[in-house]
Amino acid sequence: MPAYDFYFTRLTYESGDWDVDIRMPSNVLNSLVEYTTLKVDPVERIVALSDPKMLEAPFCYLAGHKLVQFTPAERKNFERYVKGGGFVFVDDCNHDIDGLFAKSFEAEVAKIFGAKALRKIPNNHPLYSAFFKFDGPPNTSMELNGWGDDLVHDYLKAVEFQGRIRLLYSNKDYGCEWDYDFRNKRWLAIDNTRFAVNIIQYALGA
Repeated sequence: MPAYDFYFTRLTYESGDWDVDIRMPSNVLNSLVEYTTLKVDPVERIVALSDPKMLEAPFCYLAGHKLVQFTPAERKNFERYVKGGGFVFVDDCNHDIDGLFAKSFEAEVAKIFGAKALRKIPNNHPLYSAFFKFDGPPNTSMELNGWGDDLVHDYLKAVEFQGRIRLLYSNKDYGCEWDYDFRNKRWLAIDNTRFAVNIIQYALGA
């Protein structure tokens, strides 16, 4: 197998619906090839959160719409991965701070890391300048079109260890925002997947 600088890992979990935003990973991977010099595995890897293999991934993605209720094995690996220096991006597909996914996932985070571990990050955080420059989390069309809770969330949340984000959490539904065929990017005035490049570059230590 060729040596890669990056590969995209989607985490499955027994509760809820993990298989969302099917085209998003290939679109993000295309952007990494287009904008960076990373050697990128073009194939999305799908790994169970309960599988110890997920602990080896440089970056993990977890998303859904429904209830999140980790099994003991899933909870153990999630804690080991985050505390051990991994990076997981979790996106609420409902775009709803009071929705089932948001409430249940945040409850799991509180159970694992403590009630105050998940905090809003400032809009001048290094995440927003890891590659492209942003003044904070870019808006999504889901927010602007009134999807979910009909709010524009002007923040992201994170769990940090040793001064680095290890769990990045979004209610903005970036997964749906980036869920289109990569060839359609040419019709966008500004490529909205650029923020995904920032997230991944930050995850890799930028």
